[in-house]
Amino acid sequence: MVTVLFVCLGNICRSPMAEAIFRQKVQQAGLESTIQV
Repeated sequence: MVTVLFVCLGNICRSPMAEAIFRQKVQQAGLESTIQV
C-alpha cells in the first residue's frame, strides 16, 4: 500500500484541499485499496 501525506507550511487551506481532491481522484480510479491518503 502506498501512503500519501499532504503538508503545507502555514497555509491552512492548501493541504486539506489537496487531500480532498486527491481522495476523490483515488476513488474515481478505483484505487482505494492501493493508496492511503
